[in-house]
Amino acid sequence: MKKLQNYVTGQWIEGKGEGVPMFDAITGEVVALSDTEGLDLAEILHYGRTKGGEVLRKMTFQERGNMLKSLALYLTKRKEAFYELSYRTGATRVDSWIDIEGGFGNLFANASLRKLFPNQSYHVEGEPIDLSRGGRFMAHHIMVPKRGVAIHINAFNFPVWGMLEKCATNWMAGVPAVVKPATNGSFLTEAVVREIIASGILPEGALQLITGSARAILDTVESQDVVTFTGSATTGRLLKSHKRIIEESVPFNMEADSLNCSVLGEDALPGTREFDLFIKEVRNEMTVKCGQKCTAIRRVIVPENLVEDVQIALGKALDKVTIGDPRLKEVRMGALISKDQANEVRDRVQELAKTASIVYGDLDKIETIGADAKKGAFLSPILLREDHPFKNLAVHETEAFGPVSTIMPYKNLDEAITLAQMGKGSLVSSIATYDDKIAKDYVINAASHHGRILVINREMAKESTGHGSPLPNLVHGGPGRAGGGEEMGGVRGIKHYLQRTAIQGSPTTLTEITGIYQANAKYKEAEQHPFKYHWEDIEAGMSLKTHKRTLTDTDIINFANLTWDHFYAHTDITSLDGSIFEKRTAHGYFIIAAAAGLFVYPNKGPVAANYGLEDCRFLRPLYHNDTIYVRLTCKQKIDRDVASAEHPSGIVKWFVEVFDSADELVAVATILTMVQKKQEVFVEMTDDTIKNYLSKLTPDLKPKWGIMTPQHMLEHLEYTYKIAAGEIQDFEVATPEKILEKVHASLYNYEKFPRNTHFPTLEKGKLKDLIHPDLETAKQKFFDQRAKYLEFYKEHSEAKLKNLVFGELNKYEAYLLERKHLNHHLEQFGLL
Repeated sequence: MKKLQNYVTGQWIEGKGEGVPMFDAITGEVVALSDTEGLDLAEILHYGRTKGGEVLRKMTFQERGNMLKSLALYLTKRKEAFYELSYRTGATRVDSWIDIEGGFGNLFANASLRKLFPNQSYHVEGEPIDLSRGGRFMAHHIMVPKRGVAIHINAFNFPVWGMLEKCATNWMAGVPAVVKPATNGSFLTEAVVREIIASGILPEGALQLITGSARAILDTVESQDVVTFTGSATTGRLLKSHKRIIEESVPFNMEADSLNCSVLGEDALPGTREFDLFIKEVRNEMTVKCGQKCTAIRRVIVPENLVEDVQIALGKALDKVTIGDPRLKEVRMGALISKDQANEVRDRVQELAKTASIVYGDLDKIETIGADAKKGAFLSPILLREDHPFKNLAVHETEAFGPVSTIMPYKNLDEAITLAQMGKGSLVSSIATYDDKIAKDYVINAASHHGRILVINREMAKESTGHGSPLPNLVHGGPGRAGGGEEMGGVRGIKHYLQRTAIQGSPTTLTEITGIYQANAKYKEAEQHPFKYHWEDIEAGMSLKTHKRTLTDTDIINFANLTWDHFYAHTDITSLDGSIFEKRTAHGYFIIAAAAGLFVYPNKGPVAANYGLEDCRFLRPLYHNDTIYVRLTCKQKIDRDVASAEHPSGIVKWFVEVFDSADELVAVATILTMVQKKQEVFVEMTDDTIKNYLSKLTPDLKPKWGIMTPQHMLEHLEYTYKIAAGEIQDFEVATPEKILEKVHASLYNYEKFPRNTHFPTLEKGKLKDLIHPDLETAKQKFFDQRAKYLEFYKEHSEAKLKNLVFGELNKYEAYLLERKHLNHHLEQFGLL
């Protein structure tokens, strides 16, 4: 029987024991054996802290984010293999989509958060704090990666999502992970980890996997580690009280199964859209993943006069749920993870049934499609009804972790809120109502007991992700029984793996530490105008002091006429009595515009565009005949992604200080500019450089990749120049329309063409017959055709011509293609 392997200390290792069997939830067959005997857990944690941690901590947030994005794309291309394994956990295609692609989605979502962090390996949090009246002693908060390892102890119900929703955040923070999934279903986790390791995208040590029991894993945790746990509240509390966790003050994030509830608003009567949405939501939460979700609806709280209606409607909805082999399209619900789990759910239902009535389903009878109900871990959806929820407390204390929910009545909204609170803390609650006053009352009063609250109504229904869907940009966790922890939540989730430290010092020192210019810090006088620098060459504190300008009466009046801003202080000096103004006052936005006129560099350069304005303040009025000058200082640099047809660039925040002739600060603002990055990847192709490179091209030169000979390469380039010169245009663009825009935009980036890129007119694996008698003739024909291309655009500078791969190109885009293309082939033959 196949044994699962563990990926630890840089290698795949098989345990030394007999192994624990994992069963196919549908057929009952053994899938594989899980074995961790002989693993050195202390060494595994140490390896992660050192090998993986050292590399991750040095990476910037942008580099980590791009790493996650690459990994998500890589895994998405290989997703179908994971679906096949996921069926063996009892999951349907929809169930598996939540787990598999939901997990990949967490990678994508966390990758995008890199835009909210500085372009460095640590984070600067919040605003600076002035600690003195003189402005020379201040403080800020920074957050650096913890120097430990994240230990994730996960539940069985989401073998992929459970791993990736946690790892995405610790990797973004710069912390490595050791993942210990539940034994049942870990064969799916192992398959995903194998692909992750094979991709080579993560640095070694960033991810280790233990595929089975690891009872001693907490025995050697250290204060810099972080432990997360997902599972039962009982097990979570046991782990949280571990001696080592307490002694080392190890952060412990617990996300426990909870008795989540959904409330039907008193206005949501049968026949309303909200009533129908409520029934659909409860049905889905009972049957998706067979109800094996920590966010599933366990308590269905409805107005007492609607209990019968809800019971009947839910029964009809559940009648439509077909159960059986999840591979079959007609099956809507598969099996629980194991027979042991199915028996556990039966036991819990029987406890609930001591006071509640089973009004739908049967614990012992079930009809299945394409599967043997006796061999698999199948269970019918079970709906109970508890008519006395204030008296009989089992419904608020006992969870059946499967396709089970209980209906209970309430007399008024206050009672509904009380019932919701009686679960003693849950991950999520929801309320179906079209009355926003009811929604507000419920949310404000129930929020103390729930990590997330969804308000369901007709306006959001089409776009809603549903009651049971944790989202990476929202907090996932809850108080009390739910564990008291928080996961995900966008930036908040990443901060869980960072150490917050208050730093104090002078503005100049803190500017250097944070990488963000702090007011009153020393300026770094720029050797040339700051707008002449590319993004890489700009640094925080780089500054320019402008010449002066006197504001005139005419300036103010002209600005009023131009903008139609005729506020009395600018245009009616007879109305100034009793105001804060002494005489004709310059518009605030004229001051900003005049400041821009003083600091903007007029010539074309790396600054591509104005990107926005932040934090604009006018500290005192400016009047006609006042004189101003500006101090322009780089405040902060922020990296950005470029997907459209523009060159790679970043955002620079400039701190603008406007002073009067007495050097008194009168206005401040932060402006943002889009600044191009340096192009240092490609050699510019001129006649001289091309002749120099091709002089080294000999007939016997072998390519670094591909099957072209030197002459084939030249004749290929000659052909593409004929296209670029408009001589060949009788063809259809080969790139599919749906991706053409993206492919076209790639001309503007600084990334090389992929090696072994297939040209549309060439047959894969075969070379075209040569046209010219020898290499020297091919060289001359190449230069002749290139001259025709250059001459064409000299005469037709506004022309746009088709290209086989990139679609319609103008003169500048043709130049970009030529530069990339020539660099590609010259490098292919080792000439670059």
